[in-house]
Amino acid sequence: MGRLRFSRIALTIILLLAGPDGLAGQGGAPEQGGGAFLLIPVGAAATALGQAAVADGGTTEALFWNPAGLAWLPKSEFAIHHATTFVSKNTALTAFVASDRLGVLGIGAYVVDFGAQEIVPPGAGPIATGRISPKNIELLASYATQAAGRLAVGVTYKLIQFRQDCEGDCGQLRSIVGTTHAVDIGLQLVLGETGGFRLGLALRHAGFKLQLENRDQADPLPTRVQFGVSYRVRLPNGGSPQPLDARILVDLQDKWGQYTSPDARIGLELGYGTLLRIRTGYAFLRSENSGPSIGIGLSLDRIAVDFARQFFASGTFDEPVYLSFRVLL
Repeated sequence: MGRLRFSRIALTIILLLAGPDGLAGQGGAPEQGGGAFLLIPVGAAATALGQAAVADGGTTEALFWNPAGLAWLPKSEFAIHHATTFVSKNTALTAFVASDRLGVLGIGAYVVDFGAQEIVPPGAGPIATGRISPKNIELLASYATQAAGRLAVGVTYKLIQFRQDCEGDCGQLRSIVGTTHAVDIGLQLVLGETGGFRLGLALRHAGFKLQLENRDQADPLPTRVQFGVSYRVRLPNGGSPQPLDARILVDLQDKWGQYTSPDARIGLELGYGTLLRIRTGYAFLRSENSGPSIGIGLSLDRIAVDFARQFFASGTFDEPVYLSFRVLL
């Protein structure tokens, strides 16, 4: 039916890219509809580290991986995260206030925009009868705090929406809006005298089904349990004015209630103080976005910029580019 099936094709592609189980799931119900976008990585630093981020923290990227990591924010922060893929443009805005007494509190908004597409029914020639604009929207509010300086806890409430807006005559692809609610809950524990070893645990996207048309077609959210470790070691700096360090991160992720064959993610970071961070990683996933990643981070005073590039092992799709811009307030 020509361009009439654009939004369904786009959603199918997102399903292939987003989830470690693709369209089929792990012996359970398929993950369909607008909720699959929740598994697309957000943030250049985490993406460059192979998406091994559940034991990471200290920036607003933690909002999308483990809310407990927000508790380590040194200052209040505003950030913009953007990704360009072959099928969508993804943008997230975050703003958090850090307080020594009250903890860390803030909000975020995330939009996955597939762009506008003209509808050309069969036999209509080059004449478009309408235009659709499918997108996913996520609004977030989060709170995190430290307990006894070693344990951090965090929780995030999320309003999740899939929209397909129609202008003109869109045929079968009429305007559709589906909305649901979910939470993320996370823990992080710092170990060792130097605090270089950190454990992380997060329950992500736990909530109600996303109903697009009727109750029988409501789709479950891709609820995940993710466990990770992060270890940082100081390196000899040879008299350099900035300390040198290396960090390795390893995550395991699986569906809620299914813990027999988790996906693995591994990341490695080399740092020259806070000025320069060089990152690489590999996401061992059962999906089209399995593969390596690279990235770099630059920080100067209160401004930080992170860049990442994914490389899909399948070579089927163009690899996405991620860019994050953060401002410490």
